[in-house]
Amino acid sequence: MRPKGSMMRKMGWKLLWLGIVVLVAWGGLRIYYEVSYTICCGGRLKRAADANTVPIALQELTAALTGIEARSWTIGYTSLLWRTPSEDVGFWYRNLVASKVELSTLSANASSLERSNMLMKLRETLLDTGQTVSVTTPYGVAVYPNNWAFCLAGLFGSLLAGVGALLLERTKDEF
Repeated sequence: MRPKGSMMRKMGWKLLWLGIVVLVAWGGLRIYYEVSYTICCGGRLKRAADANTVPIALQELTAALTGIEARSWTIGYTSLLWRTPSEDVGFWYRNLVASKVELSTLSANASSLERSNMLMKLRETLLDTGQTVSVTTPYGVAVYPNNWAFCLAGLFGSLLAGVGALLLERTKDEF
């Protein structure tokens, strides 16, 4: 018959490794979703903001909106516990659509000043400026609408790894 400490130590190792596997899978999926977001949307929005001409800005904004609509990022909130304005996906989407409409209705014979003002307005809409410049997006939109699943998976993996490490720590003196 095995001593109780040996079984607890084995259980500790199993829980620790299972927690690590869950956390690595969670992290890998987060990275995948972030890269996918950057390719389909975030990078396109940044290029639209950086565009030097209205047609280029319109092309990039249209591509970003196509990616957003393909992922159904048109309504809802990315927040888990309470709804804050910065996590309103619907507002973000409607604002981007309004910017596209404004760009597409700009007259072909608009003055250089009008085109320049339109591009500056688009840049202010698409980018947040502070200490750094970043694309304006709701926090957590890359994993939306699976924000709860990602939260629970991260907590579950951390809990497993923590319990496993605790069991190993409690049984280390027995060997």
